[in-house]
Amino acid sequence: MKIIIMGPQGCGKSTQAEKISEKLNIPHISTGDIFRKLEKSKSPLGIRVFKEMLSGKLVSDDDTMLVIKRELSQQKYKNGFIIDGFPRNVYQAKHSPFKPDIILYLKVSKEVSFARLIERKREDDTPKVIKTRLSEYYKNTTPVLDYYEKTGVLRTFNGEQEIEGLYRELIKELAR
Repeated sequence: MKIIIMGPQGCGKSTQAEKISEKLNIPHISTGDIFRKLEKSKSPLGIRVFKEMLSGKLVSDDDTMLVIKRELSQQKYKNGFIIDGFPRNVYQAKHSPFKPDIILYLKVSKEVSFARLIERKREDDTPKVIKTRLSEYYKNTTPVLDYYEKTGVLRTFNGEQEIEGLYRELIKELAR
């Protein structure tokens, strides 16, 4: 099963993806983690990614697609996966190297996203960067939801509820 988990930063995508990954015994791919690891490599691609992330902007489509294709070429993803942080725009959705079986959208307000991001105290989570990142998300990623809604694979959940309640809803949906 190929699962995409979507929602604004701070909605709990990674938390839920890790739990689902463990339950379904499929790997979790976090593009954010891949990009943060890549930026530490000091490669030309890593340096570009670092500059983009530091500014709060999305990593370019070319770089994102390169990284995703490279990651998915590994044997461990042959039987499925759950991915968060991809796709970030309609171009990426349309040119994705895989067809998702289901999209789990965790809907949260801008205020909740902002508060959760401030609390996690990551190096790249300053108020200015968070505001830029959320603005980019709503501008670029929201149209992806419309795209997937038309394909019939989008499912929407209240991402503001407690972790375990949301997890139970997601697992119930995946069991259908």
